[in-house]
Amino acid sequence: MNIAWKEIKKSKVRFMILGSIIFLISFLTFIISGLANGLSQDNAAIIKDLPEGQFYMNTNAEEIFNASKIDGKLEANILSNYKESVALSIQMGFLNDRNGKQQSVAFVTTTESHLFEELNKGEVIVDQSLEDEGMKIGDTLTNNQLSGEFKVIGFVDQKKFSHAPVAFINTDDYKEMYKLNEMQLIYIPGQDEAQSFSGLQSFSTNEFLKTIPSYSAEQLSLNMITWFLVVISGMLFSIFFYMMNVQKIGLYGILKALGFKTISLFVMMWYQMIFITLISLGISIILSQAFALITPKGLPFDLSIGTSIQLSLIFGVIGFVGATISGIQIKQVEPIQAIQQGEG
Repeated sequence: MNIAWKEIKKSKVRFMILGSIIFLISFLTFIISGLANGLSQDNAAIIKDLPEGQFYMNTNAEEIFNASKIDGKLEANILSNYKESVALSIQMGFLNDRNGKQQSVAFVTTTESHLFEELNKGEVIVDQSLEDEGMKIGDTLTNNQLSGEFKVIGFVDQKKFSHAPVAFINTDDYKEMYKLNEMQLIYIPGQDEAQSFSGLQSFSTNEFLKTIPSYSAEQLSLNMITWFLVVISGMLFSIFFYMMNVQKIGLYGILKALGFKTISLFVMMWYQMIFITLISLGISIILSQAFALITPKGLPFDLSIGTSIQLSLIFGVIGFVGATISGIQIKQVEPIQAIQQGEG
């Protein structure tokens, strides 16, 4: 340990460079991860906030939820046999506010359930983001497809779908607007295993999220970038410690001649890796959490401490593996040859 620490102090510029690179890569990874989680919530919070369960849509819809139509008799049968079940529909649309400005929203209507808002005909509850834009309780809103008007009776926090604020409306209003009598989906909470219903296809929450076109493509791109950065960090560890080990062949030969075991030399290298990684990741976690506090309100960013710790553990494992692979040459060092090489 003393030798490892003395080497860090002697070659502090080299270790500071490695630490700075690891800090920048991990900080960038944390930021991208926060954006991925934030966009995930912004894209499908109305679904992700539900407890684990099973979604069912018409088999003929071919996994396109807004093309699904649940037969009325089948819906009634499921709702009567599964007390927590609920039928729901989601359609993109717009609302005209009191100033005549159109607000893009995702209309959501459901059968009676404690999981969703219950409204009378002509009432609407919208996401709080619209309140931030000036909408107030009691405002009258219109839609070109509806003969009547909507009255805002409340707001809900962080309910989004397809990056649009959700607007909960009564089923009768929904049917008038979209000229549909059937609901799109049935959701049964608390089910680990799907039930079999004739003409219906089942989806877990994660499987259903993948049927949302923008969700899958968006998350795949951001997750690929995140893992690409993690792999790069492992390669940097390997390259850095490989170069360091090449320069220290003579030192390793002397230490082996003095009786140091190979495992002791590996421990010395691991100590240096852990020391650099802990400092770099510690600074990254602090700054990324600070960044989460100062992000603009409209920027979808969600980085929990748990996610930061998980990514840090992955960085630690990758760094350990990278440093260990680069240190395989330590095992192959022969004292006399190494000393001669070092002298040469």
